[in-house]
Amino acid sequence: MKFLTGLLAAVLLIAGMGASHAVVRIADDRGGRIGTYVDRYQDLRQSGETVIIDGLCASACTIVLGAIPHDRICVTSSATLGFHAAWDFGTNGRAVTNTEATQMLYAMYPSQVKRWITQRGGLTPHMLFLKGRQLQAMYKPCYMDAQASAIKPLRRHLPQADQLESARGQLVH
Repeated sequence: MKFLTGLLAAVLLIAGMGASHAVVRIADDRGGRIGTYVDRYQDLRQSGETVIIDGLCASACTIVLGAIPHDRICVTSSATLGFHAAWDFGTNGRAVTNTEATQMLYAMYPSQVKRWITQRGGLTPHMLFLKGRQLQAMYKPCYMDAQASAIKPLRRHLPQADQLESARGQLVH
C-alpha cells in the first residue's frame, strides 16, 4: 500500500511539473542588429514561452512587441521600452536614419504602441521611453514568482511571420 501511495505521489508530481511553462526574462537589453532580433524572436514565438520585460528593452529589442503575441508578454514595474529610428553607418562613419527599416519596424508594433509613438513625434534619432503607468496600461503585469531564464539567440523560421521575415538582413536599429 505504501508503495502504491508513493508511486501515485510521484506520478502526480511529474504531471504537475509538465503543467508549468517556461518564461523568458528581458532586462538591460540595449538592442543591436534588427536581423539578429528577428531571428531570436521567431524562435521564441514558436516556443510558446511567456516574455517578462523587467528592465530596459531598447532599440531592436522592442521588436518583441510585434513578434510575440500580446497575451504572452508581461511587464514589471521596472520595465522600460526605448524606441528610435533605425539607422546605418553613412559614408563618413556617422549614423544615418534608414527610412525603409524605420517604416518596417514601426509597422511591426501593435496599434497602441504605434499610437503612443506617433503622439510623441514618431520614430526619430532621439530615444523615446515608454515606462511606468503608460506601459502598464498596455501590457499585463508580471507575477515574478514565475521561473525566468535569460533570453538566448535562437534560429528557427516562422512561416506566418511575413513582416519579421522582411526585416532579415536589415541594418542596425
